[in-house]
Amino acid sequence: MEIYLLRHGIAGDAPAGRSDSSRELTDEGRERTAAVVKMAREAGVMPTLIASSPYVRAVQTAEVAAKGFGWKGVLLQLPSLVPHGAPEAVWSDIRDLRGESAVLLAGHEPLMAHLAAYLLNAPGLMVDMKKSAMLRIDVGGLGTAPRGVLRWMIVPKLAR
Repeated sequence: MEIYLLRHGIAGDAPAGRSDSSRELTDEGRERTAAVVKMAREAGVMPTLIASSPYVRAVQTAEVAAKGFGWKGVLLQLPSLVPHGAPEAVWSDIRDLRGESAVLLAGHEPLMAHLAAYLLNAPGLMVDMKKSAMLRIDVGGLGTAPRGVLRWMIVPKLAR
C-alpha cells in the first residue's frame, strides 16, 4: 500500500470564542497545498482513498487534494488523525483500509511526524513536516507493526 501523509496548509486563527479545530485554511495555505498536490499528480500519484482529521483545516486540505487529483470519492474523516493522536490508532485505521492501494491522510503536527517515524519502524526518527508537505511511504504488509519504506517528500518550496 502507498501511504501519503499530507500536513494541512497554513491556517488562520480560530474565530473568537471558537475552538482550535475550527481554524480554516488561508488563501496561501490553499495555494501551497495545491502546488504540492500538482507536483505529486505530475509524478503519477493517484490516491484510491482520501481521509482527514475532522478539524476544519485538515478537511479543507483534503478537499484541495481531492480537487487537484481529480478524485471523485467521498472524503473519510478519521478521529485518529487529530494533532495529538496516536500513530498506533492511525495504523489500526489504515489496516481497516486493506482493500485500498493508495491512501492519502491529511492531518497535523505533531502526529504526522510521529506517524512517519512509526510507519518506517524508526521511533527515534525526526521528520520535519512543513505545512502542506507530503510524503510517500510504502508498506508491503498490514501486520500488527508496519515496516514501511520512505519513497519521497515534497515540501512547498520545491513545488513553487
